[in-house]
Amino acid sequence: MQDLALKGTLTALVTPFTRNGEAVDFEALEGLVEAQIEGGVSGLVPCGTTGEAPTLTDEEQVAVIRRVVEVAKGRVPVVAGTGTFSTKKTISASKAAIAAGADAVMVVMPYYNKPSQDGMREHVLAIAREVSCPVVLYNIPGRSVVDLSAETTEQICAKAPNVIAIKDATGNVLRCQELKRRLGDRLTVLSGDDALTLAFGAVGATGVISVTSNVRPREVSEVTRALLENDYVKARACHFALVELHNLMFLEPNPAPAKAALSALGKMSDAVRAPMLPASDSTRQKVVEALERLGTSFPATPTLRTGAQAR
Repeated sequence: MQDLALKGTLTALVTPFTRNGEAVDFEALEGLVEAQIEGGVSGLVPCGTTGEAPTLTDEEQVAVIRRVVEVAKGRVPVVAGTGTFSTKKTISASKAAIAAGADAVMVVMPYYNKPSQDGMREHVLAIAREVSCPVVLYNIPGRSVVDLSAETTEQICAKAPNVIAIKDATGNVLRCQELKRRLGDRLTVLSGDDALTLAFGAVGATGVISVTSNVRPREVSEVTRALLENDYVKARACHFALVELHNLMFLEPNPAPAKAALSALGKMSDAVRAPMLPASDSTRQKVVEALERLGTSFPATPTLRTGAQAR
């Protein structure tokens, strides 16, 4: 299980919805997956934060994972988001993801109920004992409120050999540095913030679980490829070219700006599920202008939108 190589750019896939978010748009999902693989990404992460996992039904989550696996056809690994605020539910969701063909599961730290460091450690260890696949930890204090410490991460790695990686969305380069200092090659660290991929790479991270790659997979992949080749001059140039777009992807709550971009490109509806709202016209315009500066061409046909109509 530790042989699963997670490095480079893994896309945190959006979940396309039909208009007004009433159903998953599987045709658009298939197109998105193909575009990611064609764009050179090294992995796919369905049903995470960007995939709006909290508003997917259990049945939809399994169906999304299964479809991503089917379309990927083993060309890149599929790391399915399965974490919840419940250990029991997370184990169940993880087993369902494995049955659907996922290569690994990503487990966010329990949100809302605010467990202690010991509670988070035991949560992960219980899941790791029950699943027959690699486990990726997901630490995102801005959404979960709790913050998995480097010390607790080290304790987990000492007892759970199938915990192979962590998506570090702390926004703190020092945390990434401390994880690598303590654990070295034992634990793969992946940046959880596009804007910090370059900085994280400088202290030992080997990739990113990216939002921006939904929209520009090739360019984001160029950054991580250069980092893995220790070509920091190229990595810096490629990264700086994307910084404006990275920032715009979080101008409003993720994934609304990413879906606005994909809608403008004619790839899917910009629908999100309540309590999320589609990106505002202002944000949409800023995203389109940033994409134009990157040389993006847009379809002449009308784009699929819900934004103004859904408000």
